[in-house]
Amino acid sequence: MEEVVAKVDEFEDGDMREVEVGDVTVLLVRLEGQFYAVGGECTHFGAPLADGVIHNGSVRCPWHQACFDATSGELEEPPALDALSKFKARVEADEVIVTVPDGAKNESLPDMVEQDLEGDGRVFVIIGGGAAGHSAAESLRQSGFQGEIKLLTAGDHPPYDRTQLSKYNMANDSDRLPALRSEEFYEEADVQLLTGQEVTGLEVDGKKVTLSDGQTLNYDRLLIATGASPNELPVPGKELENVFTLREPEDLKKINQKAESSANVTIIGSSFIGMEAASSLSGRDLDVTVVSLTKAPFENVLGEKIGEVYQATHSENGVNFEMESSVKSFKGNGVIEEVELESGKTIPSDFVIMGVGVRPATGFLKDSLELNEDGGVPVDEHLRVTEDIYAAGDVASFRDWRTDDEIRVEHWRLAQQQGRVAGKNMAGQATKFRSLPLFWTNQFDIYLRYVGYADDWDEIVFDGDPSSKEFIAYYVSDGEVVAIAGSNSNLEMAALAELMEEGQIPD
Repeated sequence: MEEVVAKVDEFEDGDMREVEVGDVTVLLVRLEGQFYAVGGECTHFGAPLADGVIHNGSVRCPWHQACFDATSGELEEPPALDALSKFKARVEADEVIVTVPDGAKNESLPDMVEQDLEGDGRVFVIIGGGAAGHSAAESLRQSGFQGEIKLLTAGDHPPYDRTQLSKYNMANDSDRLPALRSEEFYEEADVQLLTGQEVTGLEVDGKKVTLSDGQTLNYDRLLIATGASPNELPVPGKELENVFTLREPEDLKKINQKAESSANVTIIGSSFIGMEAASSLSGRDLDVTVVSLTKAPFENVLGEKIGEVYQATHSENGVNFEMESSVKSFKGNGVIEEVELESGKTIPSDFVIMGVGVRPATGFLKDSLELNEDGGVPVDEHLRVTEDIYAAGDVASFRDWRTDDEIRVEHWRLAQQQGRVAGKNMAGQATKFRSLPLFWTNQFDIYLRYVGYADDWDEIVFDGDPSSKEFIAYYVSDGEVVAIAGSNSNLEMAALAELMEEGQIPD
C-alpha cells in the first residue's frame, strides 16, 4: 500500500512524525535531507516513538528508553528485543510517499547467522537465563557466532521478563509467564535452552562447569550471568508458611493465591520490590503495611524528599507504614499470623513479602574465581573476567566509564545492555561497555525514570517541586551530575539520557 503522508516542506532536518499507512503506524523521519520510514511503535511495550527523542540518527523511546536507528530500524539499546520494520519512503514533487507491503508488521527480528558446526566447532556456555544471559545468546548470533550455544537456567521455564512480576502481574492477579521469546525462537536460533540446570562448580583451567546432577559441560568461552538471590531476614519464624520472597514466577503464583483469601499483608522493605508490591496489592482489597528501617521509602536510592512523596502517595491509597522499624520475629503456629517489631508492636499478617535486597548468585564460584566482598565478579571494560570468561548483569562489578568508580548495578535494563555487549565480545567484536544504567517504576500517579548511578551524593538539585509529582532531580557529586531522576517527565528524561551519554550535562 502506498500513501502520501506529508509535504516535504513540513519537515526540517531532525523532525519526526507519526503517520498511518493502512493499518500500520509508521515513524517518518527526515535526516540530512532524506526521508526514512520505520515502525512507529516501540517493540517493547508499544510506546509511540514520535513522542520520544531523536538525536544523532537514533530514536529513543519515551517510556523505557529503548533506542533504534532511525534510518534502518535496527535495535541499538534494550529493553526492546526486536528491531523496527523498515519501509520505503520517496519524494515525488513536493510530496512524501511511504510504501508498506501487505501484511507488514511494526517490528522485525534482528538479523542472526545460522549455526555452522563444521565451520565453527566452538562451544559457548551461558550460565543464567535472565536478562543478561538471554541477551547474550541473541547477541552472539547477531554478531556472527556460528558455533554451539548452551544457555543454562536453574528454573524450569524459559527466560522471562522478571520486571513484570511486581510491576504488573501482581496487580492483575496474573500468573502468566511473561516469556521473552517462544521456545520455537530458540530452536530456530539454534540456542540450546537447558532448563532446570543449576551450576555448582567451575574449573577454570579445565574449561568446564559442573551441574547439580553431577554432569560436566566443556566450554570454549563462558558467560556468568546468574543474577541475584533474594535475602532473607535472620529472625525467628522466617521459616513459617506464607512468608515469601519474590524472585521467580512460582513465588508470584503463591502470593497471588494467598492474596485471594487474605485480609492482611505485611511487606518488609521499602525499596523497589517492596513498594511496587505494596502499590500492586493495595488495589486488591487487602490491608497493606510496609515495614522499613529507613525514614522514608527509597531513601538510599532517591533521597528522603522524594521518598516522602512516595510515602504520602501510598498512604493516600490506603497503604500503612512502620518506618524506622525493624522486625524482631515472625509469629504463628506453623503459619505466619503476625509480625513482631523490635518496638513490641505486632502487625496481623496473613502473609508476608520480604523485599530486603538481593545478593549476587555467585556462591558456586568461591573456589574458582576471585570475588569482591559482596560476591560480585570483577570485569574489565569488555566485561571480561579472564581470557575466556565473561560476566554480565547483577553479578558483574565494573568500572563506571563516567567516574571510574567500581560499581555493581541490579537493574533489568542494564543486565540486557551488558548481555548484548558480552555477546559481541565473546564473538570477537571488541566492544567496550559504555551504556548508562536506567530503571523505571510506575506507582499510582508517579511515573519515575532514573538514569546514571549514584550510591552517594553531595546534594540534589530539583527542577520542580517533588510534592507536585512533576519534577527532575539532579544528583550531584564533586560538582558533577552523576544521576538524574524524573517523575512524569518522560520526554525530558529521554533527552537528558542522550546528553548524559555524550557527557553534555551541565555541571
